[in-house]
Amino acid sequence: MKKINPKEHYDVVIIGAGISGLTSSALFRRAGLSCCIIEMNNTPGGSIQGFNRLSYRFDSAIHWINNCGPTGLVTRIFKLIGSDYPKSKEQKRIRRFISDDFDYLITNNPDEIKEQWVKEFPHEKNGIIRFFRDAKRIAKSFDKHTYLSRTMDTMNWFESAIYGIKMLKFALPFIPHIRFSGDEGVKKGLKRYFKDEKLLSVFCSEPDLLSCLIPISWAYSNDFQTPPQGGSQRFAEWLTYATQHLGGDIFFKSKVSKILIENNTAVGVKIDHRGSIHEIRSKYVVAACDVETLFEKMLPDSAIPNKTKENLKSADLYASAFTVALGLDCPAEELGFDEEIIYLADPKVGREELGGGDPYKSGIHILASSVRDKTLALPEHGTLTLFIPAWMSSNNYWQCEKDESGNYIRGEKYKTLKQKFADIIIDRVQEKIAPNLKDHILHCDVATPVTHYRYTGNKDGSMMGQRPGKENMKAKVATYKTPVKNLLRSGHWADLGGGVPIAIKSALNTTLMILKKENKPVFRLLANYMDGNTQIDKIDTSSLLNYYDNSWKQSATPAEKAISKRAMSEIK
Repeated sequence: MKKINPKEHYDVVIIGAGISGLTSSALFRRAGLSCCIIEMNNTPGGSIQGFNRLSYRFDSAIHWINNCGPTGLVTRIFKLIGSDYPKSKEQKRIRRFISDDFDYLITNNPDEIKEQWVKEFPHEKNGIIRFFRDAKRIAKSFDKHTYLSRTMDTMNWFESAIYGIKMLKFALPFIPHIRFSGDEGVKKGLKRYFKDEKLLSVFCSEPDLLSCLIPISWAYSNDFQTPPQGGSQRFAEWLTYATQHLGGDIFFKSKVSKILIENNTAVGVKIDHRGSIHEIRSKYVVAACDVETLFEKMLPDSAIPNKTKENLKSADLYASAFTVALGLDCPAEELGFDEEIIYLADPKVGREELGGGDPYKSGIHILASSVRDKTLALPEHGTLTLFIPAWMSSNNYWQCEKDESGNYIRGEKYKTLKQKFADIIIDRVQEKIAPNLKDHILHCDVATPVTHYRYTGNKDGSMMGQRPGKENMKAKVATYKTPVKNLLRSGHWADLGGGVPIAIKSALNTTLMILKKENKPVFRLLANYMDGNTQIDKIDTSSLLNYYDNSWKQSATPAEKAISKRAMSEIK
């Protein structure tokens, strides 16, 4: 049995080696604080860890990203660690909407689809122009949001006042659209622009009006990027390397069973590593993990108010997903796929059912990652990912039973059910888009909400935590601080919203909150940089930070290894 050898004491213990925990650890080590990460799985990354099958590589969660361009929030935070971070590329073909009645493509030049719609729906010209005008106004607000990433917990009263004014200016373009949510709300909001049923049905699955406008806003801002070469797990690989290269510890196959508390102050954690129990002492604990698990299992009942726990249990979460990962015997381009995400739906089904998880009715997202990134499959092969929203409680918890510890038992009924779902979804894609799809499948891997729960620990297998919205804001379900001193929350559960930018933003803020107490010169240096008052070259040359030599090198993907092996065989 492989043993771990943690130090007796760290400045910070981080629970979870997802992208948030990994970013925090690298930042802490740059700032000179000792830290370790406790991770329950044997690989880092959480939702972005991805997986390999045969010569194929698949992303497990990320299908598009933003804020990863040259001036994006994620890039700016990564530059605090080093310049060898994985680089993303701007996505040109973004999203394609397909139904029996239409086939529309949104690109990084949204005016193209605007002009197409004006020609196709001349009677709706004025409304279409206003719709794209409002999307562009939101885009300009996003562009000005670059230096508004810090939480008010890291600010003094003067900074907080200025921040409040800037946030109000940022929010102004959004305010007219906030009230339009739900099926009737979205229809009412869209009908302020156009009334043609065909045009309205393009947005048949969106839960609110802002969900219709914001993707177009991001397109105007050129803020859709593809994951770096080799997949989104490159982020986790780089951050793991940077952490360990800077002297941080990561303990895999280790599970936190208890937060150690003295005088209502977190002083470390108790962990189980392959049956070996360890106590690790620290001054701070950062929980970059599922918040309900933190509150219900790692802390005493009295540590968290019951009202807080109840609010979390009833919080509005992002859905989980049912995902079918396909390895093809031909390039995906030969089947008619390109770099964009395709959304295949029948608008007649209804908004609620399109997101309800029924394999016959749900809208299907389709992504050919190997078109974007040729390192994910052999040249003669390709990858395709099909996914629909899904919920843990559906299908009688996916025909799983629970053992005495609450773990899901995945038996034959579970396997039969998920294969049935996969077959239905594949058939729908074959019927509408790729007529001979099933003839080209060499490998099929299927994931359910149970799968996502197993690998991330997120409540109900949620892909991105708690959704933005009035009720979640009112209930204050997303916060950085906890009632336990020196115990902070991070990741998707610390801030409303989802995706890489929110996870990275939360990592920055928990780091700044601790540095504000422990190392004020470094705190001020990093805060000034994030506020736009200090340039990155000052960070790179600062004697206040531990030196990082930017020495990370990408490892070969399975396809690259196979190609190299093939070339060596030919030489011999």
